[in-house]
Amino acid sequence: MKDFANAIIKYRKAVIAITLVLTIFFGYFIKDIKINSDILNSLPKDDKTAILFNHVGKQYGGNDVAMIAIESDNIFKKETLEQIRQITDSVKTIADVGSVSSLTDIIDIKSSDAGIEIGKLVDEYNMPETPEQLDTLKEYVFSKDMYRGSLISEDATTTLVIAKIVDGADKEKVTNLIKSKIENLKLPESIKIYYGGVPFLINEIGKIIAHDLTFLGPIALLFIALVLFLNFRTLKGVVLPLLTVVITVIWTLGTLSMLHYELAIITNIIPVILLAVGSAWPIHLINRVNTETDNDKKKALVKSLLYVALPVSLAAIAAMVGFLTFVFGSYLTMIQQFGVFSALGIFFALLLSLTFTPALIASLNPKKDIKAASELNKRKSFLDGFLKTDVKLIFKRPAFIIIPWALIIFISVIGATKIKHKVDMIDYFKKGSDPQITEKMMQKKFSGSLPVYVTVRGNVQSPEVLYIMKQIQDFMEKSQYIKQTQSVADLIEEMNNAMGEGKKIPTDQAKIEQLWFLLDGQEIMKQMVNDSLTEGLIQGNMSTTDNKVLTKFSEDLDHFTEQFKNYHIEVSGIPSLYLRLDQSIVQTQRQSMILAILLVFSLVTIIFKSFKKGFYSIVPMIVSLIVLYGFMGWTGIPIDIATVLVASIAIGVGDYAIHIISGYNYYYRLEQNVNNSLKQSILISGKAVIINVLSVTAGFLVLMFSSLVPLQRFGLIIAVAMVSSGLAAITLLPVIIKDTQKSQEKQLFDDTQLVEIL
Repeated sequence: MKDFANAIIKYRKAVIAITLVLTIFFGYFIKDIKINSDILNSLPKDDKTAILFNHVGKQYGGNDVAMIAIESDNIFKKETLEQIRQITDSVKTIADVGSVSSLTDIIDIKSSDAGIEIGKLVDEYNMPETPEQLDTLKEYVFSKDMYRGSLISEDATTTLVIAKIVDGADKEKVTNLIKSKIENLKLPESIKIYYGGVPFLINEIGKIIAHDLTFLGPIALLFIALVLFLNFRTLKGVVLPLLTVVITVIWTLGTLSMLHYELAIITNIIPVILLAVGSAWPIHLINRVNTETDNDKKKALVKSLLYVALPVSLAAIAAMVGFLTFVFGSYLTMIQQFGVFSALGIFFALLLSLTFTPALIASLNPKKDIKAASELNKRKSFLDGFLKTDVKLIFKRPAFIIIPWALIIFISVIGATKIKHKVDMIDYFKKGSDPQITEKMMQKKFSGSLPVYVTVRGNVQSPEVLYIMKQIQDFMEKSQYIKQTQSVADLIEEMNNAMGEGKKIPTDQAKIEQLWFLLDGQEIMKQMVNDSLTEGLIQGNMSTTDNKVLTKFSEDLDHFTEQFKNYHIEVSGIPSLYLRLDQSIVQTQRQSMILAILLVFSLVTIIFKSFKKGFYSIVPMIVSLIVLYGFMGWTGIPIDIATVLVASIAIGVGDYAIHIISGYNYYYRLEQNVNNSLKQSILISGKAVIINVLSVTAGFLVLMFSSLVPLQRFGLIIAVAMVSSGLAAITLLPVIIKDTQKSQEKQLFDDTQLVEIL
């Protein structure tokens, strides 16, 4: 390590030059970085739920349903109907829109003198004009069960234009085109437009990700800079850590883009995480340099680098382990990618902290700055006073530390039992936002915006299959959260009724085939049956994302369809994907957390060759996890797509015990005294830990400024985890070490052996 430190200082100009060249290289690729905001694509391609959902999309004209809600005081007015027609025609011109349904463009089946007439519900070429004609149209539309409550609201103030986006299309591009075309129509202020459905939600998330990427990073830098300035009070104490982490972010994002990966709702926060976490290791180096009184700047820097290299390396490895658990512990590809590139970024931060940062210090820091920093370090500050009080309590009043921690842990354990888990894209947006307002309106006046699909395999022209489809529809509509369902069985019933034989499915297959002949060529048929007529699709919308409701509905529907054993029946749709994502999140949370704890514990135990020493290292992280989950339970923060990451990140990033233990070892080698060594470790390494905690916390709290609620929650609870872990490392851990080592005047760890092992 000494040879390494001397080499960095000797070849400092080369180190700086190589770093700058690599930064330019990686920075070049950032311009090509792309954003993928579709969380539904995070399921593996071979997942059964994802396969079925994609099958529906390919077979029935797309499973991405964009809904345009048109609100007026009365839909059945001549000018309003004309505006609905304009919107419908404009959306139909978009290439990647497979089909469009609205009052002015949807099938209508009615009887006529010739038998059955199949036309449009509203004739766009012969619109009603007089009040009498409009009232007659309203009465006729509301007589149609297929459309009342699903296409037009019960109060006749809101109607839908439903556009299916073709499978594989760029949803962001299509939804932007839809909005653009509608805005270009310059509709009167009396008409209010809402944009609902998953494609529009994904588009909004994409905009927020792009905004956060450019907005949150600078704020995080500002917050961290403020913390650094308040603690170091020197320009270099601020600039060096920030410069190191900015280069880290450039290298990481450049690699991500170079390998053709995309930023998602989770990988989007990697820059903020690296800014917060990556600043920690330069902080430890600068803090140690400030404590050195040697006038020889080379010796001072070498001593500092030797002191921090070991704990910083172990802390970085622990952090990388925490992130890499997502690769093995997560089912979702988005979280796996987050783990890989976060770990890579941590490696870059460590590499730069041990090479680039000391090379800069050696190039820029003259002797007088070392002396000035040392003098500044000797001055009493609030932080120094806090640590001295901490030392007094540890050695003279340990109960004042143990009892409060016991109480906090007890309260947290109770809170942890109250935690819930949730997957809901609407919940990702702030209250009062357009997506939230739109969804509430959709749930109130229609059946929500989350499509549910049930596929039934069999001869769809047979009475048996059509009757099974109707039974399933009737069962689905018993749920208070599904107001309306549709299938080809509804069309056959309508046609049979138009023939004067009642609204029912004919018992004779020949009769069904005759009616079917009249439906051939109608666009709506492509959305209801496959080309070979061996499978039919039942469609509905769910107006809730409550996990308990979705789970019960899914279980009840599966149980109901078990009676039709001779037919292959499968349920798909957005609620099914939500449930699958929820199951994956719970699985990720459990496996990643357990794996992270075991790996960090094993790492420390194997390297230090002691079970007890491994236990020391995980005490603060276990305490922080208990506090973290207790906080989530008491505040009602659920485990979601973002907060599921917190436990493993807290385990890896918040392993502050390593610095306290390493500092203790260093001073014990010099003094051979347990109490004095522990005191020195707390006063010096503990100070760096607190500054580290404050900078990391400040960085993560920046996520509170995000417009995505899961990221706000993530930032808050990771800050809670960092503070609790840091406090446990400088208060609870020293008490445990003191009590277990007081009868054994010996060094906890042999750093010489450890360096050889590493």
